[in-house]
Amino acid sequence: MTVQPYDVLIIGGGPAGLTAGLYTSRAKLRTLLVERMLLGGQVMTTTKVENYPGFPGGIDGPELMLRFQEHCQEFGLEVRTGEVEGLRENGGLKIVTVDGEEIATRTVIVTSGAEPRKLDVLGEAAFVGRGVSYCATCDGAFFKNVEVAVVGGGDTAAEEALFLTRFASRVHLIHRRDSLRATAILQERLNADPKIAIHWDTAVDAVVGDSSGVTAAKLRLLKSGAESELPLHGIFVAIGVVPKAHFLAELLTLDADGHILTDAECRTSMPGVFAAGDVRKKILKQIATAVGDGAVAAIMAEKYLMDH
Repeated sequence: MTVQPYDVLIIGGGPAGLTAGLYTSRAKLRTLLVERMLLGGQVMTTTKVENYPGFPGGIDGPELMLRFQEHCQEFGLEVRTGEVEGLRENGGLKIVTVDGEEIATRTVIVTSGAEPRKLDVLGEAAFVGRGVSYCATCDGAFFKNVEVAVVGGGDTAAEEALFLTRFASRVHLIHRRDSLRATAILQERLNADPKIAIHWDTAVDAVVGDSSGVTAAKLRLLKSGAESELPLHGIFVAIGVVPKAHFLAELLTLDADGHILTDAECRTSMPGVFAAGDVRKKILKQIATAVGDGAVAAIMAEKYLMDH
């Protein structure tokens, strides 16, 4: 355990965590950011970011995150690689366990993010960034005048399919059941759009491609078992996300899907612990909203320190 506790410990080094670290370090708060893998989060796997303000023409995800890191380093943010295994309170301090070591801090900002739920089928991982995507608003513009598929049946899948009609020549919505979970109005829009074809009771068994990227999806009708191959250039997986908050389940209030519940100021159910970015319950998961969350959480952590 460190002799002098940190003022702020940030769990996760994506856009929300780096923004929070920028704000707290700039405020002269002794801050440690712990990231288990590479700084940058999911953005590091994004070929091009076109919807983050200030970069006309877009910017590669890794380059954008490198700029985030460099900006934080200007103000002396301390970064450590490690796996956060637990969190507990002790005499007004928070004790965070990182790779077996206990680190004391006065506040915690959880920005551990969420990762898209995968299909876990053959070829999916191999073609991420080359036809397989988990965000239509991020990557849809790369699929102009080609056929694509959206896998899923909820609101997100419906919204992604409708969004993709702006670019794709045809959008195939592939769903494992015989009815959608999406809201009625979204279903009406899907049915009214001539560009959208819905494949009921259908599972994706494999993603097919070559050096150019995705070329098809292998489909299977769940009731009959009949198999087919659908030519495609893009597959958008929208079957939900998995928040990285499992290690906090006994301490913080989570929703049924495992997201951390916060108020509008990013405060969690534990005083002095804040959550920002995709790990918290929110409507939109984008770089811009993660940055906003990170700034709010940092300011609220600073206020908490002043009040206590």
